[in-house]
Amino acid sequence: QVQLVESGGGSAQPGGSLRLSCTASGNLFNYFVMGWYRQAPGKQRELVATLTHDDSPNYAPSVKGRFTISGDNLRNTVYLQMNNLNPEDTAVYYCTRLQNLNRYWGQGTQVTVSS
Repeated sequence: QVQLVESGGGSAQPGGSLRLSCTASGNLFNYFVMGWYRQAPGKQRELVATLTHDDSPNYAPSVKGRFTISGDNLRNTVYLQMNNLNPEDTAVYYCTRLQNLNRYWGQGTQVTVSS
């Protein structure tokens, strides 16, 4: 079993920045994909950004150039630096980890962008 704990959500004004963190614990495998999805009210959950165990990032077109995903050397924590936020980024952000064909989810953290 894997547990994911997120932190760093909150409110920001348009053009502002926030940083999310997610730490995994439990039965961790060396080969994995870890990252973030988000779900806005009335919409489906969508990919934001992911990072493989060998540091290969993948971004949704809507956030590319504004968001940066990174990981720590232990490969159990990922960060999402979100810059130039806009109201369309408002959503609950979920950390996720895929390993050994199993996907795990965090509890979600709210990000609200408004003036």
